[in-house]
Amino acid sequence: MPAAGERSAARREATGRRLARFAALRGKAAEPGQFWDVVVVTAADAEQALAYRQQLAEKLSRKELPLGAQYHVLVDPPGPKIGNGGSTLHVLQCLEDLYGDQWTSFVVLLIHSGGYSQRLPNASALGKVFTALPFGDPVFQMLDLKLAMYIDFPSHMSPGILVTCADDIELYSTGDAEAVAFHQPGFTALAHPSGLAVGTSHGVFVLEPSSFSGAGALEYASCHRFLHKPDAETMRQRGAVCVRGDCSQLSSPGDRRGSGLERVYTDSIFYMDHSTAKQLLMFYKQMGTLCCEIDAYGDFLQALGPGATPDYIENATSITKGAPQSAAVRQKLYSLLKGTALNVIVLNNSKFYHIGTTQEYLFHFTSDSKLKFELGLLSVAFSIFPGKAETWEHSASVIQSILEPGCCVGPGSVIEYSRIGPAVSVGKSSIISGADINFRADIPPNCFLTSLSVRIKGRVEYVSMVFSVEDDLKKSVELLSDTHSLQFFGASLLQCLDLWGVEVSKQLFSSGNTRLGLWTARIFPVCSTLSESVRMSLKMLNAVQHRSAFGLKGFKLMSVEEMLTYKDVEDMLKFRKQLYDEICLQRPQEKFDV
Repeated sequence: MPAAGERSAARREATGRRLARFAALRGKAAEPGQFWDVVVVTAADAEQALAYRQQLAEKLSRKELPLGAQYHVLVDPPGPKIGNGGSTLHVLQCLEDLYGDQWTSFVVLLIHSGGYSQRLPNASALGKVFTALPFGDPVFQMLDLKLAMYIDFPSHMSPGILVTCADDIELYSTGDAEAVAFHQPGFTALAHPSGLAVGTSHGVFVLEPSSFSGAGALEYASCHRFLHKPDAETMRQRGAVCVRGDCSQLSSPGDRRGSGLERVYTDSIFYMDHSTAKQLLMFYKQMGTLCCEIDAYGDFLQALGPGATPDYIENATSITKGAPQSAAVRQKLYSLLKGTALNVIVLNNSKFYHIGTTQEYLFHFTSDSKLKFELGLLSVAFSIFPGKAETWEHSASVIQSILEPGCCVGPGSVIEYSRIGPAVSVGKSSIISGADINFRADIPPNCFLTSLSVRIKGRVEYVSMVFSVEDDLKKSVELLSDTHSLQFFGASLLQCLDLWGVEVSKQLFSSGNTRLGLWTARIFPVCSTLSESVRMSLKMLNAVQHRSAFGLKGFKLMSVEEMLTYKDVEDMLKFRKQLYDEICLQRPQEKFDV
């Protein structure tokens, strides 16, 4: 097997070729069979769908996407959350409604982007699928990268649906092997070599030892069964572990040996042929309304392969809290899919990158030298920057932003879609998004700051949320008396509320009595200008850090949840367009400097 450096160089070369193919198709109509017939992006609700459609229309008008495909934003049905599996089923129904029987002849790319990105809130308002990446001119977003990385698939795919998520990146090289092909009936999934620690948070394939060697860059293997987020002991007991360098020697069930050379094959994207998709659509029609979450990976794939057993159905960790009917739904899915093949495309020279949390976002965009090398990430991407990009020595990332001379950005920080004035210092490992900072500001390390336009009673106003990049926005408590357990930038939220002069009451949280947490706390002041909203939120943070009072009385206060409800997508996109136009005006001669 080639050395690590050679494998990484091969991935870089293959990635560059796919990016070039995609660049040649942008704004042009693809030849029949050379691109997707339909590209679907899912949204959690009508407001999110509207935001996605506006951005999609803008990208098409700027000729940033290939033409010829039908692009759809499809919204989950109202009511209880249905998970990405339920969303997949709903998309099948929508495709039949839109195209009748014709959809069974299409190759479809389905990108799951519903959800509110609570672990990466700079993607909450405009969506994970439109997250900016630090390369490209104009900058790539996750949607562009997905289309580019899968550019070879449609011409080697029988009619069916490829399912992926908006917050991950798969880079791979097949060397001199043939192209990755999706022609087999049932499900076909990509598999990536990973350490056992990675396997505990992903899906893991138990491959038939006789079906692959682990030596070739591309191998088609049979899967005995699929494990969803198993622990290391389960991986060994089920025979999922192989020894690096000799993957035909899979650990036999019950083998307890431990070794740093052990690895497993983990999941990323999967394909289903149209026969299977129609089966699932019939199931969805028979179910009527889904009342629980279904996981496209845990609930579809665990039912597949000759070794599948229904054990996972009653596993308490896999049953959605508060939805006892989920076990019954899983049982019906298992009965439907039992015996369906799970084919696996083993990509031995591949890497899977997840960008779904603030920590992952900061690491991959600023510190991950491997991803930077293989994808060609830049320290300064499509931005105005004081001095040449080559002099930018530390690991920060600036994306479609204007930085004025005199400002300072700490290592490991990301600035996107922002204007940073000359008297601004940004501490290390911070995220600044959508902000206009035209005043003296000393932003502390590990700070998360993102600004939103909101429309209230027909008027555009502005709110900036500020947190620590380590704050848990998903955490909630049930009782007001437990508010002290919520942490804001290392301090108890109760202490912070006292410093801000905000009373603890039922009115403090936008969710009423259901979810009391940082996501629903009405603590951020609404202001008349973008820069003023940043100033006020930074004053709140300063008060907490210095244990000094900063009263919020007199301000209308909003929670993050409410910001998303009242967001004005058009105004946020207008600010990005202003930055875009100004950058184009100021740096036509510098176009290739960064």
